[in-house]
Amino acid sequence: MRKTILITGASSGLGEGMAREFAKQGRNLALCARRTERLEGLKQELEHQYPNIKVSVKALDVNKHDDVFAVFKAFKEELGSIDRVIVNAGMGKGASLGTGYFYANVQTAQTNFVAALAQCEAALEIFREQNSGHLVTISSISALRGMPRAMTVYAATKAGLLALTEGIRADLIKSRSPIKVSAILPGYIRSEINEKVKNTPFMIDTETGCRKLVQAIEKEPVQAFVPGWPWALIGFLMKRLPLKWVMKLG
Repeated sequence: MRKTILITGASSGLGEGMAREFAKQGRNLALCARRTERLEGLKQELEHQYPNIKVSVKALDVNKHDDVFAVFKAFKEELGSIDRVIVNAGMGKGASLGTGYFYANVQTAQTNFVAALAQCEAALEIFREQNSGHLVTISSISALRGMPRAMTVYAATKAGLLALTEGIRADLIKSRSPIKVSAILPGYIRSEINEKVKNTPFMIDTETGCRKLVQAIEKEPVQAFVPGWPWALIGFLMKRLPLKWVMKLG
């Protein structure tokens, strides 16, 4: 069992929801995000509900790459080991390219890919030293094809993260490392990143989505769609249908 779990972007949304689910299972938690007041509240709540677990919280802006390495190392020193790292922090700002929103598109690119790279590097430094660990990246169903408008850069970053995750796994297989790597592709799960999106097909609530995310992560798959139904089927179709048909899937 992976006893100590580090989650980035844990102050809200899927990160917070996954923290709650792992706490129910008696896991120790290393939680980081920019909003420390929300993390402190979550820490107090979880330690009160589950007095046998340890919850450590630290401020972290994942775009400050040196801080990513420092915070991950500090968690390891405090908790003794880190058994699983969930690269969850991300954002969804953006607009059609060429419409004057480069500042938003580049923020999403930096946060969802470059900062994710820093998190993977920091996690794997710890895992290689321990010769054990489970790296989990939270990609997206949108990683499978190019997407329009506000989703264009977001989908591209999630596709990049998916390829990065597979490359890491390939490297570890080649070196016969026991470190495990999983890419999780959520479908539509309600969270702060999409709270303003209305009439989205197959959207599920945050609590249900986070429970299914944790169930998938616990199996330590190479790749998993969450929820499996209908997203495994939709994913199969997305990779094969003409792009104009893919857009009709939502």
